[in-house]
Formats: sequence, structure tokens, C-alpha cells
Amino acid sequence: MNYNINKIYDTEIPKILNKFLNYLFAIEGKSINTINGYKSDLSLFFKFIKIYKVGITQNIITELDKIKINDINEDLIKEIELDDLIAFITFLEIDRNNSNYARARKVASLKSFFKYLKCKAKMINEDPSEELESPKLIKRNPIYLTLDESRRLLQAIDGKNKERDYCIIMFFLNCGLRLSELCNININEINYDTLTVIGKGNKERTIYLNKACISALENYLPIRDKIIDMAPPEHSNALFISSKKMRISARAVERMVKKYIEKAGLDKNKYSPHKLRHTAATLMYKHGNVDIRSLQVLLGHENVSTTQIYTHVDDEKLREAVSLNPLSSE
Repeated sequence: MNYNINKIYDTEIPKILNKFLNYLFAIEGKSINTINGYKSDLSLFFKFIKIYKVGITQNIITELDKIKINDINEDLIKEIELDDLIAFITFLEIDRNNSNYARARKVASLKSFFKYLKCKAKMINEDPSEELESPKLIKRNPIYLTLDESRRLLQAIDGKNKERDYCIIMFFLNCGLRLSELCNININEINYDTLTVIGKGNKERTIYLNKACISALENYLPIRDKIIDMAPPEHSNALFISSKKMRISARAVERMVKKYIEKAGLDKNKYSPHKLRHTAATLMYKHGNVDIRSLQVLLGHENVSTTQIYTHVDDEKLREAVSLNPLSSE
């Protein structure tokens, strides 16, 4: 069940979890997707606790989804210890085959929840998650298109929606937009060479459009003007309109990107709209003389550590560095 801000009390989860999710939304300004992630992680944790600590008889592998957790109370939560958290993380690795990244996310969810219980709800005196370590993560370089591959992708765009599709992909490759940000752009948020988007945590930021983006937009807008009167009122402000005369969906954009990736002779299983965001960031960093702090602002990252992945050295630079070694000709 999705966490719905119009119905913020879910009878299927513990009361304190409802309060925590409300806190994330109202005070910390977390997005609905983020709140859904916390809800999923912590609901799974409480189901595990019902078996591990309470001792109910359901099979932990096959019947986990059937376990009810709305009866978990304050007394049970106060009994949770570090060993219980470690047992849960072990269960995720062995029985659920969670990757290090998936387990690290759940550790972060547990830490946020128990910190809330101690510091905000004042339910517990000691936080059992303080000493809970996160799984070690292997640093992954972003997957991105090269400059030549980016040009091939743009050249592959054709068909009845080519002006719209070209504009969408140009925005991805030049602005580093998230998929949700692109789909939610409204026509009134564009002011010639700038547009306003709402990013993670409902944070507003300004996107600057270069000449290529402005040109692509100017070619698309007359097409949009011809069909926008057929759109339902609630979709009439959307910049990008689907063939059904509605705001284009994330799934439709994903399919469209995959189609052109394949048409350009690239691996459709390797690249996605998010990889186009990686591409924009990497190209700006490599060719645009952009420092890491400016790139952080452009991408809407809360922490600069998230942006650090774009400072990776590509294979060409590594090969060049080796070839320039003064001993290379010995």
C-alpha cells in the first residue's frame, strides 16, 4: 500500500511508525518515494521481529507477508536490542539475498527510526542502532554515455514525436534532470533560458538552459500548442504531453529512452534515463570546467559526497597517464 498524504494514517502498521512517517513528511520534508522506502524497510523489520523476538509460528521465508504488525506496541519496541538489529541484517543477507546496498539502506532506515524514538518521541532512553554498522559499499563509478555515444543517441531520434523526444533527451543530456523532475515540468515554470523543478525532498532549484536546449524547446512548443487543447484540465500545464494527451509518465519516458538507445546501436539494458543524468554530470565535469560544488548545485544533491562519484578518472585518462610515465620508453 502506498503512503498517501491524503490518508496519512495506515491501520496496517504500528502507531509509532505512522507518527515517524508523518514526522518525515511534515518536518523533514521527505518526498513520498522516500517515505515509502522507510515504510517498506521498517514494516519488514517489524515482521521479522514478530517471528524472531515474539516467536509467532509463521515461516520466515514463505509467510512473512502474512504477518500483521499493527499490534506492535511500545513495550515490545523498548525490548529491541542491538543483537536483534544484527539478526535482522543477517536475515536480509542470507534469507533475502539483499545486496550490500540494499542492506545499507535498511540500516539507514533503522538508524533514522530509532534516533526519532530517542530524540523526538522520547520513547527510549538508549538507541540500539547507534553501534549498528553499515555494510561496506564498493565504490561504483557511474555508467554514462561518451560524447560520441550521446551524439549518436540524439541522431537516432525520429518518428511522429521526434520534436518532443529530442527535447526530452536533450534536457537529460544537458541539464542532468532526474526522471521525476522532467515529467513534472510545467509550462509556466519556464522563463526562456531557465526552468524551475521540484527535486528530492520537495526542494526547488533552478535549471539553466543552454542554446541546444532552448532550440529543442522552441521546436517542440509549436507541436505541443496544437494538441494541448485536447488535454484534460489537470494535465494542461504539463510541458511534455503523451500521445494520450496527458502529462507524460515516467514509464513512457523510460520506454522511449530504451527505444532510441537500441536504435543508436547501444545497450538498452545498460542505459536508462538516470544514466543520461550521469552522462550530463560526467560531460559537464570533464568538458565544462565545472568544480564539484557547482556540480552539486546543478544536480540538486544534498551532500557533496553524492557528487564525488563524478570525479572518477576514465579509462582514457588512466591509459594516458601510464603512457606518459618517463620510463614507458625504456
